[in-house]
Amino acid sequence: MIILAATPIGNLGDASTRLIEALRTSTVIAAEDTRVTVHLLKALGIENRPRLIALHDHNERGKAAELVELARDTDLLVLSDAGMPTVSDPGFHLVDAAITAGVLVTALPGPSAVLTALAVSGLPTDRFTFEGFLPRKHGERMQALREVATERRTMVFFESPNRLAASLTDLAAALGADRRVVVCRELTKFYEEVKRGTAAELAEWAAEGVRGEICIVVAGAAARVLDLATGVEEVLALVAAGARLKDAAADVSAASGLGKRDLYEAALTGKAAGAGATRTKVAPQPELPLL
Repeated sequence: MIILAATPIGNLGDASTRLIEALRTSTVIAAEDTRVTVHLLKALGIENRPRLIALHDHNERGKAAELVELARDTDLLVLSDAGMPTVSDPGFHLVDAAITAGVLVTALPGPSAVLTALAVSGLPTDRFTFEGFLPRKHGERMQALREVATERRTMVFFESPNRLAASLTDLAAALGADRRVVVCRELTKFYEEVKRGTAAELAEWAAEGVRGEICIVVAGAAARVLDLATGVEEVLALVAAGARLKDAAADVSAASGLGKRDLYEAALTGKAAGAGATRTKVAPQPELPLL
């Protein structure tokens, strides 16, 4: 089988008993960075020296089939540098190939930067999304942020410390300067820091320079209070701009809290009524000449 194993995100003491046992007994390990895995084995005092195979973003697609076939005959332990493989780390294409080939996939749960940041943020945890890394370029980053501006669930992002200030500035511009934001730095490590404030406040704070591994947790958008008639007008405006009726209803529903089905059906009725009115309109008749 293929075994996805979560590794510590900073504190070596978070290595689970199951992870340690797997490292002690594995004969083959697919690792994001084999040097990191060697360091982990030494740090945990594990003398086992399994065969190490590099599995990273640049070779995963090409290696997947080979590793799946290998996993038919022996257990293949899969590690990323920190946290759970496949979560903004290599592993997804391997898992997809294994499922297609009928090879069993399981996981050894453990540390997760996403869940740790969410838990300590103080923002709602009942519904959330993980958005991964924001785009590097300003224009693409602004587009990505505009797309989630009306998202009502709490959002978790990864970010490079070198781009943190720029990303927070763009976040304030796209989502509003007063949007609640939490920056989690160096989670589980000695210099762990959790900074809370508005998007504008944290952009100013980050401008001085920040180091370490970064997670950004962003509060979801507040629901706008709309009546159904106004909501339908917004849906029809989106449709007029080229959106599909179903998608427009979903977007307005997410932003307003109005029922998606109610918006869809009311907008469909209004659209049909408007089309009917257009079809039954009588063309003006030319005036008859005076005798």
